[in-house]
Amino acid sequence: MNRYVRQMQLPEVGQAGQARLANARVAVVGAGGLGCPVLQYLAGAGVGQIMIFDPDTIEESNLHRQPIYGMADLGRPKAEAARDVLCALNPQVKAEAHVTAIGPGMAPKVAAMADLVIDAADSFAVSYILSDVCLAAGTPLVSASVLGQTGYVGGFCGVAPSLRAVFPELPTTGATCATAGVLGPVVGVIGTLQAQIALRVLLAAEPSALGNMVTADLAALRFGGFTFLGSPEPENAIPFIATHMVRDSDLIVELRDQFEAPDKITDRAIRLSESDLLSRAPVPGQRMVLCCQTGLRAWRAAHALQARGPAKLALLAAKACT
Repeated sequence: MNRYVRQMQLPEVGQAGQARLANARVAVVGAGGLGCPVLQYLAGAGVGQIMIFDPDTIEESNLHRQPIYGMADLGRPKAEAARDVLCALNPQVKAEAHVTAIGPGMAPKVAAMADLVIDAADSFAVSYILSDVCLAAGTPLVSASVLGQTGYVGGFCGVAPSLRAVFPELPTTGATCATAGVLGPVVGVIGTLQAQIALRVLLAAEPSALGNMVTADLAALRFGGFTFLGSPEPENAIPFIATHMVRDSDLIVELRDQFEAPDKITDRAIRLSESDLLSRAPVPGQRMVLCCQTGLRAWRAAHALQARGPAKLALLAAKACT
């Protein structure tokens, strides 16, 4: 137990807490900028089973903020490279690599078998999907987001409200680290905070980290935060679904044009622009499934339709449709 002796001196840990960590099963969705520090510190702390989900491969542009990888790892799946790093760091930890995206079809299974889910994905659609399934399963979710030199991390679901309760509306733009840029230490700080919150949740430490948000503006070197316990869940939340969850009776609208998506999400889908969609009256009782690449356009169009009257709607993000 020499490996853990320093943390076991803490009253929140001790032998009982270390045993809780050893028996914990955590799903980490994303092995990029946020996932790297999360994975390192969870493995270092002795979290017994860590499931790593990431469909991407390592690119040279990742290395400035994902320091567990090196030049020799270029082209390797992130999940597999991260698993190997964790096994070398702490052989007592069982790390599993899943080279796959998490979508509405797989997410409920992940939430059901994990004691804690960590959202380290660079996708707002995945964040909302994970929040929805964790809320339904009663599984705590530690979710974070970083853009430029700012970010946040919070403890959601379990005994706390969901991500939708804090962020009922999607961002106005689909900016990501790839399009807007990011500094490596910023994701390192936020990812480390995710690991800290995750360990406190697994240890059932008081005060609970669930229902609390930490914000950071690292350009101004300022931190903030607030509690969102008691925040109501939004009414008429529009769910994300997977392709296999589409019904025969659904009207499927492909919002991507032929240049962006030569192949429609399904053969039954009809192509419509956002403006053409809004000029079309929904069929009473029929569910309309709106599809785009990230889910942002579909979300905007769905809320515009809702503003005109009751409508049955679902969203399908092509990047997270499994």
